Amino acid sequence: MTVGTGSPAQSRSTGTHAPEPPPAAGHGATPEPSRVPEQAPTPPGTEASGAHVPATPGTEASRAHALAAATGPAVDPAPGGGPGIDPDELPDGLVVADEAGRIICFNAAAARITAVPPAAALGRLLDEALPLEDLKGSRWWPLTDPYGGLATRRGQPERNLLLPGGREVLVSARYVRAHPTGPVRRVVVSLRGTEARRRTERSHAELIATVAHELRSPLTSVKGFTATLLDKWERFTDDQKRLMLETVDADAGRIKRLIAELLDISRIDSGRLEVRRQPVDIAAAVGRHVHAHTTGGQSPDRFFVRVRPDLPELWADPDKIDQILGNLLENAVRHGEGTVTIEVAPTTATTDGEKGTEVTVSDEGPGIPEESMGRVFTRFWRGSKRGGTGLGLYIVKGVVEAHGGTITVGRGPRGGAEFRFILPVGTPAHLL
Repeated sequence: MTVGTGSPAQSRSTGTHAPEPPPAAGHGATPEPSRVPEQAPTPPGTEASGAHVPATPGTEASRAHALAAATGPAVDPAPGGGPGIDPDELPDGLVVADEAGRIICFNAAAARITAVPPAAALGRLLDEALPLEDLKGSRWWPLTDPYGGLATRRGQPERNLLLPGGREVLVSARYVRAHPTGPVRRVVVSLRGTEARRRTERSHAELIATVAHELRSPLTSVKGFTATLLDKWERFTDDQKRLMLETVDADAGRIKRLIAELLDISRIDSGRLEVRRQPVDIAAAVGRHVHAHTTGGQSPDRFFVRVRPDLPELWADPDKIDQILGNLLENAVRHGEGTVTIEVAPTTATTDGEKGTEVTVSDEGPGIPEESMGRVFTRFWRGSKRGGTGLGLYIVKGVVEAHGGTITVGRGPRGGAEFRFILPVGTPAHLL
């Protein structure tokens, strides 16, 4: 091992101005009657909304009115009167039925999810245009009966339902009433595809498969050696027994590390990863990890450590720091080539000038392809060579961010991969 040192807000008047009275008519003159624009008759079901919009199925006005009724006063369907949200701009499917159960809004996302054209849905009854079934094959609309039943119902929670043809869709509904126990004036249905949920399920299945595979090998070894020792203890020499027990111990340690990784992933995903800060000598921690690799068979000449002077005092979780360094050095040794360079230097950790420590680990191997750099810190990413669970760098990123730091990956000065993480000093507030 080689070591080197080296704008005021403007007030706005809120007072109201009374309209100026009309000029007095001359003596004997007949005042001109006021003209009131003609209005179409108000269709049933629109009196409670406080705004008149023609309810012709399929018109933009009716769709905007339905959206306003569904989403409340924050949406103004009138042109130029507010944000003017178009239902087709919503990312999820939106279906709105009037008090008679006929569809008055069927946006583009709903058409994409259901494969039903808006023109074929508008004006039809909900259960005809959207014949949903539950996973047992029962028709959903007669079961839920949105226009009947208890007057206190507010809607239906999201659940998996089936479209014609067996395709799954996530459906939730809201019942809009003029007053809390009044009749239903609108049924607002939200539709979402199941792709995101399927991706999550596939990720969980892949995690289970990876864990099962990684556990099978060491457990097989542990079981085989312990069974052999128990059955034929007297036949082995002391050196043979020691070798078997050392193998069992190493495999048990591998299982322990895998379980610790799974627990860390669970805490990272749920935001419950705890950091127990105390003063950490990160240069000494780097030295310990390099020494562990050299005693494990690596040549001391393969590592070059450079520690810059004037390092700030770092408050961090020493176990988590060991986890970061262990994963990064293991990654460099396993997937890299040539000399592994570790540099520790003071830096500015944040934009507000807070001091921090920067650690860079680089090698001289083939490096990481540009198209793969965005996926390095995701689950199950592996380099060109097989080995490991593919969870180490994902955990490293989570641990660094739990300390308030950042980590990046790039190409090193000699072509290999270069990982750089920066940790703020993290001094506890009571010591400032």
